[in-house]
Amino acid sequence: MGILGEKKNKSSLSTSPCANLRIAYHTCFNKWYAEKFLKGQWDREECVSEWQKYRECLAKHLDDKHLARFLEADGIEALTNLTDCATDTGDS
Repeated sequence: MGILGEKKNKSSLSTSPCANLRIAYHTCFNKWYAEKFLKGQWDREECVSEWQKYRECLAKHLDDKHLARFLEADGIEALTNLTDCATDTGDS
């Protein structure tokens, strides 16, 4: 099953201009998640450069198609959620 999934993903990713950056980010993230996060060893941010490169590529190509507002809305929503989490930590 995993092999078939890989073939499908690779064929659909090959048309994406950011495919290689996506693969690099996902590889880094999955390694970090399995080797560090699940073991409670995640005291620093990892895969930040991979994420930034991938997001910049997405932003560029979405902007070319006039769809960059989706990334902007996602960023605003994520920031709002982080702010809500920070205020809900229960200092009351």
